[in-house]
Amino acid sequence: MKIYYKDKEYEVKKGETIQEVLREEIEKSEYTVIGALFNNEYENLGFEIQEEGKVDLIDISTREGMKIYKRTLTYILGKAFEKLFPGKKMEVNYQLSNAMFCEAINMDITNEVIDKLNEEMRIIVDKDLQIKQVVMNREEAEKFFDKESTSKGRLQLDLKNNKKIYMYYCEDYYNYCYGTLANRTGCVNIFEVKKYNDGFIIRYPSTKNPKVLPEFIETKKLAWAIDEYEDIHRILNVDRVYKLNEAIERDNIKDVILLAEALHEKKIANIADNIAKDRNIKMVLIAGPSSSGKTTFAQRLGIQLRLNRIKPVTISVDNYFVERSETPRDENGDYDFETIEAIDLKLFNDHLNKLINGEEVEVPEFNFIKGTKEYKGKKLKLEKDQILVIEGIHCLNDKLTSTIDKKNKYKVYISALTVLNLDRFNRISTTDTRLVRRIVRDHQFRGYNAKHTIATWNKVNDGEEKNIFPFQEQANVIFNTSLIYELCALKPIVMPLLEEITNKDLEYAEAQRLINMLKYFEEVPKEYVPANSLLKEFLGGGYFKY
Repeated sequence: MKIYYKDKEYEVKKGETIQEVLREEIEKSEYTVIGALFNNEYENLGFEIQEEGKVDLIDISTREGMKIYKRTLTYILGKAFEKLFPGKKMEVNYQLSNAMFCEAINMDITNEVIDKLNEEMRIIVDKDLQIKQVVMNREEAEKFFDKESTSKGRLQLDLKNNKKIYMYYCEDYYNYCYGTLANRTGCVNIFEVKKYNDGFIIRYPSTKNPKVLPEFIETKKLAWAIDEYEDIHRILNVDRVYKLNEAIERDNIKDVILLAEALHEKKIANIADNIAKDRNIKMVLIAGPSSSGKTTFAQRLGIQLRLNRIKPVTISVDNYFVERSETPRDENGDYDFETIEAIDLKLFNDHLNKLINGEEVEVPEFNFIKGTKEYKGKKLKLEKDQILVIEGIHCLNDKLTSTIDKKNKYKVYISALTVLNLDRFNRISTTDTRLVRRIVRDHQFRGYNAKHTIATWNKVNDGEEKNIFPFQEQANVIFNTSLIYELCALKPIVMPLLEEITNKDLEYAEAQRLINMLKYFEEVPKEYVPANSLLKEFLGGGYFKY
């Protein structure tokens, strides 16, 4: 048979692995090669070639490469923990900076525990052990789970139409992962286990510099916001997908939805109350990554502010772009509209100062076709009972409002900080939740298909990492827009869109990864979603205008 890598053609025998065929290319790569795309499907390097096709190697300087790295590291952590502390249980909770926060369910985490974990993981990595995927049919899997009395990977049996059950084996340790793992433990040799709060973190490199372990930047506000939601959903007993599915099967899902929405309303009301208590606050600045629900949040916050006798007045940063001839360009020579230098900061700050001092300004309207600000007589003056509400990607960056006194600003960071996990080892990424939201919104309101949304998603993430995430801890408050049931409501719309993507498309691998996650969720009719829900920004049919 023949396979194709870049502009080269390789003769291969059936059953040869990608690693065997492309060993020379793998070894000369600047960064560790940890996986591959074979005919646009994610595979590890131990994948046995059974047909002709095209291969692309994935190294750890790419987003998918680092995802494989993190999954493999978590798998090795589970192996080390199980060997060192038999009978004890650990769970992977959420991501903080370049680290994953984990907890031990029935034991205390001491410095001695941390030292042992680091030592055992290093032994496993240094041995460069094989990680092999084993496939079972349902009958074989049922016998396996009965014999082993384990919950690891058992969620696969809950899917009645699931004919293949997967496990990853390394020596005598096994576990399940819905994404691709590396085929050897030696691929993930840069890491550190470190005690953190009442648990521990497993640290790993970043795609920007994958050869070193970056400094851990503590995000206390973000961690607190996630912990708060985790605690609430544990109380509600819906911290795992199977528990959410049970609520649907028992027809209790409406109660879960009402409680989740009530939590949002309570948090928004608290934010509005805190703003109302401080008479120095003249503007509310809202920022968050794509598909966080910023527009709905701003409108719901406005309602709560009005209950506090404060009238919100919105002003759009987008109307303050510099003239097209002054717009900065990126490394490719294209206009960079996302950099803060694309904003006319001098004019924007001048208008803000005049407004909070009670003066009247004529607000521009930016003509994106002509690339210039136009003045059409729109006047704005802030009354004593009014407050500015500003939403934009740079709103947490003090450079945007550099001449405004800190006491006059109240910053809100919002994001869909997912707290629901598939099981103890398989977390649902916040980024994946936002991507699902965006695919649905792009399809419903922007005329884009799922292929387009996935193709542009990395560029969106690049902008967020540069312009939003570094400033999240500067917020006065962090609001979590995630809803515990949302993937159940989005699934009926997003699944057919993902299934339209074929293995001829480069986006096929990502589509399949999302499908493999979403298949575990039972569906919830969109009619169950309240009309004022943040989800309506993506589903449509809500009270608010967008």
